Amino acid sequence: MADRRNFLRILGASSLTLAPVLAMAQSPKLLAIDVYKSPTCGCCEDWVKHLRANGFTVTTHDVEDTGVYRTKYGIPDRFGSCHTGVIAGYGIEGHVPAADIKKLLASKPQAAGLAVPGMPVGSPGMEYGPRKDPFDVLLVKANGAASVFSSYNKAKS
Repeated sequence: MADRRNFLRILGASSLTLAPVLAMAQSPKLLAIDVYKSPTCGCCEDWVKHLRANGFTVTTHDVEDTGVYRTKYGIPDRFGSCHTGVIAGYGIEGHVPAADIKKLLASKPQAAGLAVPGMPVGSPGMEYGPRKDPFDVLLVKANGAASVFSSYNKAKS
């Protein structure tokens, strides 16, 4: 009987000791993204701040030509913007909201990645006062075709 009590006492102490380790193992990992950007672009820095504020770990790379990375990760030039991110093999072009990147990673579609072409005012990193231009986040397929993944600030009819 004493051996059984000692065993249960040790088992209980072990579970208390291991609980924090098990909790850490089960917590969501930080989302690591590489961002290739112009060294002089302020809106790129603001987009990086948006990602960090939404749980991403961002490594930035200042480059002279972001188009090289856009092409490397399968995003056609017609969807180009001022920076290209790479996460889990997906290309992320332009001012894509963090929520859409998380949605992409959760759904894991067959695609090259996401793009917000141009630099729409009101998109993450492009906030200038109260103005918010409508924009779409595009899901870019490996063949270069795209479909709307999310829409923002569309007028309601």
